[in-house]
Amino acid sequence: MARLDRRDVPVSTDDPIALDRFESALALLNGFFMDPLAVIDRALADRPDFVMGHCLRASLFLISTEKAAEPELRRSVEAAEALAGHANDRERGHIAALRAWLNGDFQRAADLYGKVLTDYPRDLPALQIAHQCDFFLGQSAQLRDRVARVARVLPDWDAGVPGYGYVLGMHAFGLEENNDFRRAEEAGRRAVEIEPRDPWAIHAVAHVLEMEGRHGDGIRWLGGRSADWAPENLFAFHNWWHLALYHLDLGDNERVLELYDTAIRPQTSAVALEMVDACSMLWRLHLRGVDVGNRWTELADQWETTLGDAYYAFNDAHAMMAFVGAGREATARDLLAALDRRAAGTGTNAMMTRDVGLPLARALYAFGRGDYNDAVDWLLGLRSIAHRFGGSNAQRDVIGLTLVEAALRGGQARLARALAAERTDLKPTSPFNWATTARALRLMGDRTGAEQARMTAAALAA
Repeated sequence: MARLDRRDVPVSTDDPIALDRFESALALLNGFFMDPLAVIDRALADRPDFVMGHCLRASLFLISTEKAAEPELRRSVEAAEALAGHANDRERGHIAALRAWLNGDFQRAADLYGKVLTDYPRDLPALQIAHQCDFFLGQSAQLRDRVARVARVLPDWDAGVPGYGYVLGMHAFGLEENNDFRRAEEAGRRAVEIEPRDPWAIHAVAHVLEMEGRHGDGIRWLGGRSADWAPENLFAFHNWWHLALYHLDLGDNERVLELYDTAIRPQTSAVALEMVDACSMLWRLHLRGVDVGNRWTELADQWETTLGDAYYAFNDAHAMMAFVGAGREATARDLLAALDRRAAGTGTNAMMTRDVGLPLARALYAFGRGDYNDAVDWLLGLRSIAHRFGGSNAQRDVIGLTLVEAALRGGQARLARALAAERTDLKPTSPFNWATTARALRLMGDRTGAEQARMTAAALAA
């Protein structure tokens, strides 16, 4: 006899032990805690016919965005497909979405998870994986609207339904990515009241504070809650990255490097999501002229093992940062060749590579060679479409940072001044933005304006 999970969503098993283990693994996934894979594997060892167990296991590999995870993703998808005749409609929806991702159609995967949610709005794993797919695809409106549609259905989701806090946390992030900062902060703080250890909700509020240039608030928010989001958490590296962003904007590069060495990249890891944040932070320091020593070397070593994959354009752009930072020009050229091949293919990532990944990689390569005006030319065309290759607004800001620095180094004074003015208008409390403005004004020959901007930057950083 079929049963319901804790949110009254149907599952095609009557084994209470398998369901309990599924719920335990799902709770770990909801909070990005260790180790949901071990838990769901125990359930499947006892009940290899547990369809949703295979689906949850597959989703853990889906969200890795790594080619290396594909064999295990395939194994779980095929196991679920073999059981599809005994699955219910909800489970078959999961299987179809997972197959679409495995086949390289990331967009269809997101759409199929959305279809599941239309019929089963309390399907928490479908919601979380759809939310992650929207993030990987850079679909800001969907990050907000997919969750909002569910969260507003009060008979289906309320504080009495297990996982409601996590739903609010996802909603908060979607609101933030659409610049609805006030509502995002309210939703994120409410989510944390319900689930104090929800790193995604904590992260949503951290995004708001970063986008608004509220450095002190952000440092207190993340620093004061680190006991909730850091221990035994697979997402901790990213929240440490956000904490470092506040210090970076304030010009405290020593603290940034300390956080890098102790929290963002405390040890060598081949996990792509972790390497992305490490490269992103080192590149920001590189743009500021900060000597990061040999930190690029181990990152470049790790990325070289994935050189021919060209699996996810967002990752590939960060790999290029490592190759440029480590001075590996030949490897950088090999990556460009791999991206050229990927761009000529089919599937969602081919589109992402053609539109954004490859032009950005060429811009980073040009920047590394000192061809700053070429870098500007590549980057200018990406500003309005950069969301197409995934990531958050905060993560994609590395494109704008590289553009304004290339304009400054290339002597394009008026462009640099315009770009700096845009940044200062969006975040007037940013010391870095005012320091950049000062450099642009100095390049234009406006010494008085440059000194005023420099003094503003110093006052904000104090």
